[in-house]
Amino acid sequence: MTAIANPGIFRAYDIRGRAGVELTPAFAELLGAAYGTVIARSVAARDAGDALPEGARPAVAVGRDCRPHGKGLAEAFERGVRRVGVDVLRLGMVPTPLVYFAIHHFELAGGVAITGSHNPPAWNGFKLCDGPGSMHGEAIQDLRRIIEADAFRVVGHSDAGVGSDLDPGPTYVEWHAARLAPLSPAPKVVLDAGNGAGGPVGRALLEAMGAEVVPLYCEPDGAFPNHHPDPTVEANLEDLKAAVAAHGADLGLALDGDADRLGAVDRQGRVVWGDQLLLYFARRILAEKPGARIVGEVKCSRVLYDGVKAAGGVGEMWKVGHSLIKARMKETGAVLAGEMSGHLFFADRYFGFDDGVYAAARLVEAVGSGGPPLDAFVDGLPETVTTPELRVACPDRAKFAVAERAAKHFAARYPTTDIDGVRIDFPAGWGLLRPSNTQPVLVMRFEAADAERLMAYRAEVEGWLRTEAPEVDLEADTHH
Repeated sequence: MTAIANPGIFRAYDIRGRAGVELTPAFAELLGAAYGTVIARSVAARDAGDALPEGARPAVAVGRDCRPHGKGLAEAFERGVRRVGVDVLRLGMVPTPLVYFAIHHFELAGGVAITGSHNPPAWNGFKLCDGPGSMHGEAIQDLRRIIEADAFRVVGHSDAGVGSDLDPGPTYVEWHAARLAPLSPAPKVVLDAGNGAGGPVGRALLEAMGAEVVPLYCEPDGAFPNHHPDPTVEANLEDLKAAVAAHGADLGLALDGDADRLGAVDRQGRVVWGDQLLLYFARRILAEKPGARIVGEVKCSRVLYDGVKAAGGVGEMWKVGHSLIKARMKETGAVLAGEMSGHLFFADRYFGFDDGVYAAARLVEAVGSGGPPLDAFVDGLPETVTTPELRVACPDRAKFAVAERAAKHFAARYPTTDIDGVRIDFPAGWGLLRPSNTQPVLVMRFEAADAERLMAYRAEVEGWLRTEAPEVDLEADTHH
């Protein structure tokens, strides 16, 4: 039996912890062996029923972001994967979407992105795929159980996996550039990669399309010396706004640390949030595919869902989480999905996973081939007042029960949606209370037609928490 010091690193959508503390090379090798065991079983179940054909070895892609500890973790993870009879294609330092692209394009048995995403530089993590699908929930916990039980696949020395190098970048750029519409005229864009992994390939794709690119922090540096690579925090976009103004650019684009999320600013320097980008893309796609399904999540504005309906689409509100969104798209045949966090998923002309670089290319394509300028689109949106995402402390053991009690209370008073916490439809706005899947917090967000009603709706929910949920510490709320 192998004891894992902190089982909490096995989270809802990934495995995440501090490099050198929870995520050591020894742990990474065990995780690789557990992952390879799952992959071999999955391939056997799909292809042969019970066992792999003799001499057959599945292959998985392993990529990492630009954090300095990623290389050692990747090497250790590869050792574990190969030990149980699975081949490894080493992608090197790449953004997470290139791992997903490699799985789809080269028809691999799976893939792993070793990335801390937008977490601080000392952190790292593992985003894992079984086939083209992201592992989440119980699939993540199964890896933990395999490690704890030492239940790894056993193969002979001659059946151990082999490793080889593969650079998917040129294929990725060429594949997309051949499928995106010509730009006329070519827009000028500022690309802020935040010194994350997406800078080189992001710049290469936009330039291959013919865009005029002003690069900003496109050199990968895992210390993130200029600003934190999280485009959902407006303070991280100040340099991008300034560069758009200084260069007279048509728009600004921002990638997070592993480039699976996109942020944007228009030429007036206004942030275009994730649900607004989703509506911009939805209108373009629905003009060609009327009646198509578009999936958002419970934090998205009512403006999005009303806008999708007005454009002739079917909007669906779903749970937060990139793995859950991808699974829902596949279940329902949705052509497009997105989250407030900037995860944008295109099944229209693509594979249906979240790819910030591709989303950036689609935005440049739209603006540069007859679509409305981003600022004109923002000008045309209904005006509402919103809070940022509010996070209040609540112990893990209590957060789901609190959300259930809140759902019961507010459902007796207002129309509600309870697919992920409770979303309350007030007369001129809405409020959300949901338990975080990854932290001991409750997440809240509010939107209303004006500031007075926004304050009233927030006060009503917080008032209920104060009197009916002593487990919650409202004073610990932080904007995220």
